[in-house]
Amino acid sequence: MNLHIYNTVEELLYAYAIYFIRIAGSYIKENGRFNVALSGGSSPQKVYELLATPSFQDQIDWSKVYFFFGDERYVPANDARNNALMVKKALFTPLNIADNHIFSMNTSLSPADCAKEYMEAINNHFNIKPIQFDLVLLGLGDNAHTASLFPFTPIIHEKIPTISEVFLKDDNAYRISFSAPLINQAKHVAFLVFGKNKAAALGAVIKGENNPDEFPAQLIQPESGDLHWFLDNDVASMLT
Repeated sequence: MNLHIYNTVEELLYAYAIYFIRIAGSYIKENGRFNVALSGGSSPQKVYELLATPSFQDQIDWSKVYFFFGDERYVPANDARNNALMVKKALFTPLNIADNHIFSMNTSLSPADCAKEYMEAINNHFNIKPIQFDLVLLGLGDNAHTASLFPFTPIIHEKIPTISEVFLKDDNAYRISFSAPLINQAKHVAFLVFGKNKAAALGAVIKGENNPDEFPAQLIQPESGDLHWFLDNDVASMLT
């Protein structure tokens, strides 16, 4: 596990964007393409907007990048809460990313069928086993969830690399998510977390007792890849 701690959120976001560019460039050079699973929410949105700025967008060949989503809210594609719509506005449209390089979840299907179809699309794209994303981007909720691996939900106990629907009783809504084993097959996994409101959750995940039912982000332990935590001083305050 690698910790990267920055004094300000601005420094943190810039470093995360630089990390993305470096990893993407290395796989494009080595394999001719880069497969990345994105995270949703307001925190990575700032990074996507940064990547679309002139100082970043010319640093890699975006035509060789394939985008996936580690989880999605079960809402219509035009709903403001939809992760793919957020990334479309922040990154895909500004960079003119081709539609066939964007793998979004079809939430017009039932939750189970949506998850099944997305897993099939991923299998067809990679065409090899195990499926290894070059990079998976993750966030952390103040309840220690990541992707849509929420405390005390059945998906936490999934043992195979797959995609599943998960019902959140508190929200009375479904989400679709990578399982922890699928994330853990990735070559690189990078969390982006900042703010004092998530300090307790981060401390529990990294330094607390092993209890993934309560702290699901503890499940993220790449099998052969590396794990990075990009943090600001506020969120890292309970780590020392």
